[in-house]
Amino acid sequence: MKTVNSLSGGKTSSYIAANYPADYNVFALVRTNDTKCMFPDAKIRQVVSDRIGKEFIGTLEDDTIIYTMLDLEQYIGTKIDWLSADTFDEICKRTKKDGNPSIYIPNASMRFCTIDMKIMPISQWVYDNINAPVKMRIGFRANEQGRAKSMMNRCNEEGFEYVKVIVGKSKNGNNKWETVKYRQPHFPLIEDNIYKDKVELYWKDKDVRFSWMNNCVGCFHANPLLLKKQSEKHPNKFNWFLEQEKKSAEHYKNRRWLGDLKKPTYEEIKNWKQQYELFDEDFNECDSGNCGI
Repeated sequence: MKTVNSLSGGKTSSYIAANYPADYNVFALVRTNDTKCMFPDAKIRQVVSDRIGKEFIGTLEDDTIIYTMLDLEQYIGTKIDWLSADTFDEICKRTKKDGNPSIYIPNASMRFCTIDMKIMPISQWVYDNINAPVKMRIGFRANEQGRAKSMMNRCNEEGFEYVKVIVGKSKNGNNKWETVKYRQPHFPLIEDNIYKDKVELYWKDKDVRFSWMNNCVGCFHANPLLLKKQSEKHPNKFNWFLEQEKKSAEHYKNRRWLGDLKKPTYEEIKNWKQQYELFDEDFNECDSGNCGI
């Protein structure tokens, strides 16, 4: 069975790529069409476009993630396959079966961002290129056994997870879907009792650049205080989420599709007058939410 390292651009999954060689290393990139979020280096934009086979304008994660993946490939000396589904803009604006448009953003009840931009492109790539179930390394550390257990609960008795993938076209031209045996999740850092301190120490003197915080700038899982900091560090990217939320609220005439109504809106977070300055070191990854794949 072939092995696959699922990479997110963070230090933990990168640690796996560096210390647990696999047959394949895959990375799913979150893209946006918004030119206000354009990646600043035109040459690197072209490099990324060539990698994914689609136009790359920008990402809604920290731009550093692009350098992370390029640096990491040089460091491990092994190819990383870059994947990318539809842009975030495209998946937020869908057409329902009745032909009417639907505009909404990810929230606690509809976490389609991870599914559509991470899980589905990777599972489709595995089906198209390997055509067999794989052993996939997941970057959960020794203190994240709960997350690993939740993932294993989705597997069958043999430890395999099944997913729906496109297997061809029907006679009318629509995609033909089928449920296939996809992966057997494997958690090497849990097995080897690896915690965050060892991961941080490993990357301390390595020539791989990492972003201050992973996940999308406006991740709905994130602590509102962290989102406020993100609105200051990445104003254009944060405004993307703010505008999408406003479009969704206007479309549905209420906040029903905005998730947890107890949480402040992006606009409220941006306009919040904090009583003290927030610094990068005031936060850790527990504030950012998780996007485990």
